[in-house]
Amino acid sequence: MAKVVIASDHGGFKLKGELTAALRDRGHAVDDLGTDSPEACDYPDYADIVARRILEGQDLKGILICGSGVGMSIAANRHKGIRAVVCSDVYTARISRAHTDTNILCLGERVVGPGLAWEIVSTWLAEGASNETRHTSRRHQLDR
Repeated sequence: MAKVVIASDHGGFKLKGELTAALRDRGHAVDDLGTDSPEACDYPDYADIVARRILEGQDLKGILICGSGVGMSIAANRHKGIRAVVCSDVYTARISRAHTDTNILCLGERVVGPGLAWEIVSTWLAEGASNETRHTSRRHQLDR
């Protein structure tokens, strides 16, 4: 099972709770890093917290949720070594892991419902990174 850190701003608070429960119900170790209420807060703060934990951790994956997923992705990707992706479909979730070995999944609560969000999360967590030279070479280029 995966070790996951998860966080949201107010725009993703409800979906974060639903996904955290679903992950735990399926045996994943989940560390909820906030926010702890639907009160307005700043998404960059939570993206930074998760990105730092991913960079410190081993075999750790992150999930960030805001209204669209876009702000979280932009904020997380400012950290060297983070490869955050916004997903609103299962195909992108699978390919983002296989081709670019993304380590943070960003979702938009106002974009995907809980059913699709769970499909995206479970696909993303289950997919491994491809060892094909064309993909590993490109991933190394991202880390320059």
